[in-house]
Amino acid sequence: MITDRQAIALFLDSLASERGAAKNTILAYGRDLSQASEWLGGGLAAADAAALARLARHWAPLARASAARKASAVRQFLSFLMAEHLRTDDPGRDLALPQSARPLPKTLAAGDVERLFKTLAEKLAARPDDAITLRTAALVELLYGSGLRASELVALPRHACKAGRGHMVVLGKGNKERLVPISRRAEAAVLAWEVHVPKDAKFLFPAGRGKAGFLSRLRLWQLIKALAADAGIPPARISPHVLRHAFATHLLEGGADLRIVQTLLGHADIATTQIYTHVASAALVELVNKRHPLADGSD
Repeated sequence: MITDRQAIALFLDSLASERGAAKNTILAYGRDLSQASEWLGGGLAAADAAALARLARHWAPLARASAARKASAVRQFLSFLMAEHLRTDDPGRDLALPQSARPLPKTLAAGDVERLFKTLAEKLAARPDDAITLRTAALVELLYGSGLRASELVALPRHACKAGRGHMVVLGKGNKERLVPISRRAEAAVLAWEVHVPKDAKFLFPAGRGKAGFLSRLRLWQLIKALAADAGIPPARISPHVLRHAFATHLLEGGADLRIVQTLLGHADIATTQIYTHVASAALVELVNKRHPLADGSD
């Protein structure tokens, strides 16, 4: 019977020669497989379902991503051995891959959003015709008011917003078009900014003077961070995507139907939208823990 060391060497050679795996990938696989072999006393290549179950329990205390990586390495290794007729079965197919916990999206409290818009209003009151502030106002209104992705926002065509229409057509992921509602205040902000857009511009938010194309996502990120700092909000807590998250979370907290929010965000799978229900639930739990008469005040 082939030894673990020999089998692992053959597998890694296959990764390099047939799959063209990167050096770091090969090193990671080799390390994970060698550790699994050592824990099983050199019996990884001949491991049965019971041995793999013990291995999975051994990985249980690890971070999910680490355990999932190790399990994937073992599964591929055992599949390779069967394909090469070095064993007659493949128990690795039954080795469960731990699911990585999906992090909750960052969002903003309603009070933070109010501070953003209050800061914008103060800037516009001081300089009503300042093009930079008008552009920032239009960008923020569309991010929070319509839930656009940053990539969708910066690529909006010059006349995406029509007065009185109440919606825009947005080109989202996979080149799929969807209707996005636009509030009256967002429409007003966009139209006020549009006055400053060159007549021959292709995009609503063109790049700087002398540059082709549209506003970069990096520049959008910088503008949002700068506004947050002016509003007294730590810039690390905010980004264009955080404003999109806030749009979805605040809609759900306000009683919006999940399917409607899915449509507004342009999610192909409602499971993607459901993550926001956890954010809303977390806020409710925190509220009960802090405000209920029997709460002890601890988190």
